[in-house]
Amino acid sequence: MKTEQLNRFAGFGIGLASLFTENVLAHPCIVLRRQCQVNYHAQHYHLTPFTVINIMYSFNKTQGPRALWKGMGSTFIVQGVTLGAEGIISEFTPLPREVLHKWSPKQIGEHLLLKSLTYVVAMPFYSASLIETVQSEIIRDNTGILECVKEGIGRVIGMGVPHSKRLLPLLSLIFPTVLHGVLHYIISSVIQKFVLLILKRKTYNSHLAESTSPVQSMLDAYFPELIANFAASLCSDVILYPLETVLHRLHIQGTRTIIDNTDLGYEVLPINTQYEGMRDCINTIRQEEGVFGFYKGFGAVIIQYTLHAAVLQITKIIYSTLLQNNI
Repeated sequence: MKTEQLNRFAGFGIGLASLFTENVLAHPCIVLRRQCQVNYHAQHYHLTPFTVINIMYSFNKTQGPRALWKGMGSTFIVQGVTLGAEGIISEFTPLPREVLHKWSPKQIGEHLLLKSLTYVVAMPFYSASLIETVQSEIIRDNTGILECVKEGIGRVIGMGVPHSKRLLPLLSLIFPTVLHGVLHYIISSVIQKFVLLILKRKTYNSHLAESTSPVQSMLDAYFPELIANFAASLCSDVILYPLETVLHRLHIQGTRTIIDNTDLGYEVLPINTQYEGMRDCINTIRQEEGVFGFYKGFGAVIIQYTLHAAVLQITKIIYSTLLQNNI
């Protein structure tokens, strides 16, 4: 009974540790990565973790810890809006939230349509959250937790904070936003299922070959899914990084956002881009910043997933030790 309780508690603890890493521990990396992505002025691309750590230290020194944790509440709001929108749309339409084992092309098409509609609903709030994560703390007022909701609704109805004439209409942001969201979802799902299949087959073969300890059996119940999720997020983030850079630049254009100078670690810079759309943005980045311009801030992704891997490993060690002491 004691083992069963421990198992239940450990399952909760492992899930919580993974959730904490993905949403809280990774946030400073997400903030810096986004600031680098939208900073078309930048001479330093921060493609490696070493320069990223250095610039994070500079921001922390000049502005305090809040500089790296800004906009975290709004990222949770965007996740909540996304989940809520998906639930409501699937409730009032025949579009399925899950793809059954005996799937058909029609069912997959309907499922992806549901995802697309969800990304469209969440888009203005995603845009507001992006501004919160890249806006410099130096000039930022203390915004409330629901500012993201207010800004998102304001963006839809054309009210709220004054924007410049360069602001792209939400209609022209639908295609890049949905394209990025759907591709991210497809790549994540495929990688996750593939990795899970390999790990389960490996586990099954090891169970056949030799008698497995109770500790290993319990580890096999939780960790393959976490490893599959980790691999899925990593692969989709790396593959779609150039598209994400383009998407963030289009969303931020014309919003009169002032960002931190990612070359110096102090001072601020205005965002004054004049992209006409997705194609123009891609061509301009390629011509003016080169191919690596699409990968500005990539070192933050390396740090983010190194931290995530370390937390998974530490959690596994703690869980194994607890189980061995109680079995």
